[in-house]
Amino acid sequence: MPRKRKSGKAAWSDPDDAPELTGLFFDRAEIRHGEKVIRRGRPPLESPKQAVKLRLDADVLDAYRKTGDGWQTRINADLRKARKLKAG
Repeated sequence: MPRKRKSGKAAWSDPDDAPELTGLFFDRAEIRHGEKVIRRGRPPLESPKQAVKLRLDADVLDAYRKTGDGWQTRINADLRKARKLKAG
C-alpha cells in the first residue's frame, strides 16, 4: 500500500520571485462584485438590430451615402417613419 503524503503548509516561496504585474495582466483580469462577474464594454441590448440583405436602387443608395456617416441609421429612421404614416 502506498504511503500517505503529509498534508500541511506549502513550502515557503520568496515574494520577490513573484512575476511582475504588468498592464496585460490587469487587462485580462476578471472583475467581480461578490459572486457576479462584471463584463467590460457595452451591455447587451434588449432588442438588438438584425442584419439583413436589402437591394436598393443605386441612386437611392448613393443619396444616403452622400449624407455621411450614419446613413444606415437614417435609412432605418425613414423606414420607421414610412411605416407609421402607412399605419396611421
